[in-house]
Amino acid sequence: MARTAGGRSTPLTPERIIDAALRISDAESDLDRLTVRRLAAELGVGTMTLYSYFRSKDEILDAMADHVLGRMCLPAEPAAGPAEALRGVADAFLAMMREHPSVVRLLATRITNSHTALRGAMESVLAHLVASGIPGPTAVRCYGFLITYAIGFVSYQTPRPWGHQAVEESAEVRRQRSHFYAGLPLEEFPQMVALAEHLVDLPGDEQFHAGVDAFVESVVRGLDRSATGT
Repeated sequence: MARTAGGRSTPLTPERIIDAALRISDAESDLDRLTVRRLAAELGVGTMTLYSYFRSKDEILDAMADHVLGRMCLPAEPAAGPAEALRGVADAFLAMMREHPSVVRLLATRITNSHTALRGAMESVLAHLVASGIPGPTAVRCYGFLITYAIGFVSYQTPRPWGHQAVEESAEVRRQRSHFYAGLPLEEFPQMVALAEHLVDLPGDEQFHAGVDAFVESVVRGLDRSATGT
């Protein structure tokens, strides 16, 4: 049993353990800071209690990947075509990684063979793309681009709050960052000083979608050429 803030005992379950592990990892954006001892303290139990649910930290990390990847949310309705499908997948990856920034580190450092994770974040994505009219081999390449692009973008965006629309007082943070760029020595950084008001947009959602749009246009052109034989 775990203790709540009011001292009441509540049942400890694998799901509660994983929820707590995700809270710690997402807040820290560093999986190394997630230890079994810290997780036990968060839940108000002894470390040996956790080991009765998970044999190691590795098992906890695998369960975290299952939880996040297995629940990835794609658009409920079939896409009207390849362009809509690709944008929907891109948005789904961004939303998943933004909700749980720790999954970026999980994807960058671990391989999962879990059927839950593979079904949620790979099989369903490929099925969504193929159903929109994208041939299987092309769908695989699109999947590879979109997931690695999202991983890279979220890794860049997370420590730069002036680009994150959900961060409170983001306008003030953006203003401060723009002033930082504009205040650099002009003789050393003429381009950055001149483009200061635009540089703050680099970690913004518009930048993410601009990259996705460029990719989508390229894929659609390729599909059109294949269809016409040109």
